[in-house]
Amino acid sequence: MSRPPVALSIAGSDPSGGAGIQADLKTFSALGAFGTTVITALTAQNTQGVTGIHVVPTPFVVQQLETLISDVRVDAVKIGMLATAELAEAVGTFLHAHPQRIVVLDPVMVATSGDRLLEDDAVRAIRALLPLSSVVTPNLAEAGILLGRAPAKSISEMRSQAAALLLAGAARVLLKGGHLQDGDEAVDVFADGDAVVELRASRVRTVNTHGTGCTLSSALAALRPQRDSWVETAIEAKAWLTGALAAADVLQVGHGHGPVHHFHQIWST
Repeated sequence: MSRPPVALSIAGSDPSGGAGIQADLKTFSALGAFGTTVITALTAQNTQGVTGIHVVPTPFVVQQLETLISDVRVDAVKIGMLATAELAEAVGTFLHAHPQRIVVLDPVMVATSGDRLLEDDAVRAIRALLPLSSVVTPNLAEAGILLGRAPAKSISEMRSQAAALLLAGAARVLLKGGHLQDGDEAVDVFADGDAVVELRASRVRTVNTHGTGCTLSSALAALRPQRDSWVETAIEAKAWLTGALAAADVLQVGHGHGPVHHFHQIWST
């Protein structure tokens, strides 16, 4: 039996299990990767919102990173919630010192509930991570913040903003269009400098969308070491997430935006 890829999530904790570190580990496991974690923040949250954030001291985040990679082989890195400029800068310093072949940057700024998860002065530090990443996966609001623009309101504007993120230093962009509410399709835009590909799937009508961004970025990190190209990886990750959304309602977790079903292909329901 061949060894599984090892994926590392650098992100915050979600006690409700739908987003953050918990969602990342579920995604890694569901898609055949061995999950490891470095926790950047503890949150008090449930499916209805975030009531508190406790940021892990930066030196201890660095200690987690250095201790882990001194022993464990890492094949792919997913970066999620960084919360502060200091943390983002520390992760950038780590990546400069320890370059990684696959880095998925999910610029977590706002939770599904609307709660802000990133301090204002951290945006500049997140932008500085773009050239260190293999792909960046913002939603419409996050892309707008990174570019200093209003969020895209059409697929045409998404394509334009994906191109602008490439000019800002990103090697590849997967711009998530799930917040465009018109139409029966959910369209994401993948751009890598050579081509722009629209990834289309039937829109799943559910309120249980908590952690979709974390889950998609983790799916990319889990699958890329196992696939031949980024486009193939992105197509498969989106298809898998669509299935997780379609099965989400059977979980009945919480009273707000519940989680997607990370184990929809494994559990019998």
